[in-house]
Amino acid sequence: MVARELRQRQTPAEENLWQHLRNRRLDNLKFRRQTPIENTAYVVDFLCYEARLVVELDGGIHANQVEADAIRQEIIEAQGYTVLRFTNEQLANDLESVLTMIIISAKRKSSPYLPSP
Repeated sequence: MVARELRQRQTPAEENLWQHLRNRRLDNLKFRRQTPIENTAYVVDFLCYEARLVVELDGGIHANQVEADAIRQEIIEAQGYTVLRFTNEQLANDLESVLTMIIISAKRKSSPYLPSP
């Protein structure tokens, strides 16, 4: 499925998170949704290219594809990206923590002098 089709078929969780990421609403970070990652066959849910940060939302189907997700994440990280994964439940139950983790990860990636948590 191509990125354009994926953007038109967002899940409710993806749409919810997109409302907080779009138009630099989150800490002035520029995010793209359903974006292909260069040199891979993968399209990620959300990408902040400047911070080299990928945000993936995992619905129930991901419980059955843990190994495939791990391989996918390893390939994406080999391209220099940090991958954050959140479940739909995390997003629904604790949106503020999800958004905070995204900001912290983006700042850490763009400023190598910040300590790891």
